[in-house]
Amino acid sequence: MEIQIRKVEKDSELMQRLLNFVENFSWHEVREHTLRQIRNWEYEDWESPFIAMDGEKIIGMATLMKTDYYPLPEIYPWVSTIFVAEEYRGQRISGKLIDFVNAYAKELGFNRTYIPTEHIGLYEKFGYSYLKDIVNYGGDTDRLYKKEI
Repeated sequence: MEIQIRKVEKDSELMQRLLNFVENFSWHEVREHTLRQIRNWEYEDWESPFIAMDGEKIIGMATLMKTDYYPLPEIYPWVSTIFVAEEYRGQRISGKLIDFVNAYAKELGFNRTYIPTEHIGLYEKFGYSYLKDIVNYGGDTDRLYKKEI
């Protein structure tokens, strides 16, 4: 299995394939929001989705964003929408996506990235450290992690 990570460009064939992937993935809480973002290409400046591929098959995604689902405009860039298809989990694909997105962010001149999550013990494996609890627009509390890159 040769996993490749690629940046998705607007109006590309990969963008259409990413839409199909998101339409069928199991993360129901973010599916419609993510589909709207991609369809309307709500990515500005350096923001972008990225995909993990096994051959020609999309098996995961992540995005680099200025804002996420939090009223915290002073905190960015966010590594967001990290998702790997169930049959590919446990193979460090999330880590490959995160590493690629962080390398892209570093090329842009950023020296840290942030990940919001409800999980404890997941992103620490990828070098992130807990910063503080944050409240999202829905009123739920999540944990904010940061990593120096």
